[in-house]
Parts: sequence; structure tokens; C-alpha cells
Amino acid sequence: MKPKVFIARPVPPAVEAYIAEYCDYKIWDKQERIPNTVLLEEAKSVDGLLVQNPPITREFLAQVPQVKIISNTSVGYDSFDVEAMKEFSVIGTHTPFVLDETVADLVFALILSAARRVSEMDSFVKQGKWTKDTKPKELFGVDVHHATLGIVGMGRIGEKIVRRAVHGFEMNVLFHATTPKPELEEKYGIRYSPLDELLEKSDFVVLIVPLTESTRRLLGAEQFRRMKPTAYLINAARGAVVDEQALIDALEAGEIAGAALDVFEQEPVDPGNPLLKMKQVTAVPHIGSATAKTREAMVMKAAENLVAGVTGGIPENVMKELKELVDTKSE
Repeated sequence: MKPKVFIARPVPPAVEAYIAEYCDYKIWDKQERIPNTVLLEEAKSVDGLLVQNPPITREFLAQVPQVKIISNTSVGYDSFDVEAMKEFSVIGTHTPFVLDETVADLVFALILSAARRVSEMDSFVKQGKWTKDTKPKELFGVDVHHATLGIVGMGRIGEKIVRRAVHGFEMNVLFHATTPKPELEEKYGIRYSPLDELLEKSDFVVLIVPLTESTRRLLGAEQFRRMKPTAYLINAARGAVVDEQALIDALEAGEIAGAALDVFEQEPVDPGNPLLKMKQVTAVPHIGSATAKTREAMVMKAAENLVAGVTGGIPENVMKELKELVDTKSE
């Protein structure tokens, strides 16, 4: 008998066909997000789940004793209680690597948009404000080339950003990370910096760290006061890495020049959020990996992880906190 799985989101036909080859399955094929209650009921009778960032709690896991693996179709998994997954011996997987270049592209789009006021100037022209009387200085932005870029977080995506910054824009790059990166320092000529120093010296500060207890509200009022008044914040990590009210206050006070944000503390963002009314803020709806090619590759990778987990194999992309589960299995 084939193992039973539940696909808790619509997937491309090729992905569904791949899962069907190895598993008996049911699928939530509606465009609206699956209700947690429906996911729980479906999970009670299957060996594995393919999901997109639902809350995986201790209470949920206690009610689905048959589930062996939960395969997430994104890189981040801050909605998963990994300690509870350890206790219930449920493997969790995610989809790193396949989206790295795509997210790095977006980060540079945000840097350029902030620096050259692309979003603001787009509205300026479309609203008919560009006239013969427009003063040249009203249109000025700042240079990206040869500026100082500070990257907070230096994983796979961080390195892709560095390559674009150094080879494409000849930027001076500082980075802050939890582990040394001597090979990257040598390869690209970048330099490790304590966080405070990075904030004080950077023209653009990019956040590209996972959301953990140590990174939650990593940047707050004190950190914004350390930044240059001409500097820009680029957040492509998670909204909660930033104290959003502190960011609003810093922008209103002119402590920093602007921000470009792919993520927010509340998503979808509240239409009344003051950040959306600030001309010096570029806001996009969490689109870091949002190209058709990359999203399909992510879902296929999640399917491969799922199938491996329910057919006795070792999934390729086990969450680092849960690797001990598959290490024990392979002994």
C-alpha cells in the first residue's frame, strides 16, 4: 500500500503527478488558505503533510499521531514548534537553495528603489506632478555604486547579495553574522563587523536573517539612532526582526532616510499602517521568492522531501533543529 499524504495547498500539475506516483493523497485545491480546523482533520489519517507555513503547535501534533513528516513549501518555518516536533518525532523539512538567487534579485530591486526613489517617482509622474516647473533637486536620489552596504545575516542568500554588490556595484560590504565567514571575506573582500559598527557605517542596511528568539526585534529605537540619517533600511527577512513602531518613529524623526520593506509584523499589512503613507518607504507584499519558476521549484522540492519522508528515505532538506531525528533513523 502507498503511504497516505495530504497536500494542504494548490500545487502545479507536475508536482501533483510526482506525489501521486508514490502516495495516495488528498489535496486542498482552493485558492483561499486552508482553515486550521480542516488541516487538523485531514492530518489525523495521513503519514505526511505538504503545507505552507501553518501553525504547527504541540496541541496539533498531539492529535495527529500517524504523521511522520511535515514538508513546508518555504524556507522559513517560524510558525513551527520545532521542540514539540522533536518530542513527537515528527520530521520537518523546508526548501532552501532554490530561491536564493531570486530573493537576492529582489533585495537589489529594493536597494535601487529606495536609493533612486523609484516608487515615489513613479507616483510623482503618474499623478501629473512632473512639469516644466519641477526643480531638478526634487528628483535627486543617492548613488548605490561605491556606497557601503551592511548585511545582517550571511547565509546562502547573503552571499548572493554580496556577489551582486561587489561585482555589479563595486560596493564596500560589511556583514554581521553569528559565525565567522573567512572564506567569503577572502573571496569578495568583505569585512565582518559588530552590529553597532555596521549600523553606524552603512549607507544601506539589509536584513536577511531567520526569525528566532535572538533575532526578534533585532533592530529597535537604539539601533535606528545609530544609523546614518542618510541611510536606508532594507528588510527581506521577517517583519518581526524589526520593531515596527520604532521604525515608524525613526522615519518620522528623520533618524534614517527611508526604508524598503518586503515583510511586515502583520501580513497582509494593515492598510492603516503609517509606513504605507510615507513617501520615503517602498512597500511590497512579501514577494522575495515570487517568480513562477522559483515558486514551482520550491513546491517540487517540498514534494520530494515529503515523498522521501513517507517512503523510508532521508529527506534532503530537514530543518536543522530536527536533523537528529533523521540521524538516528540512518544509524
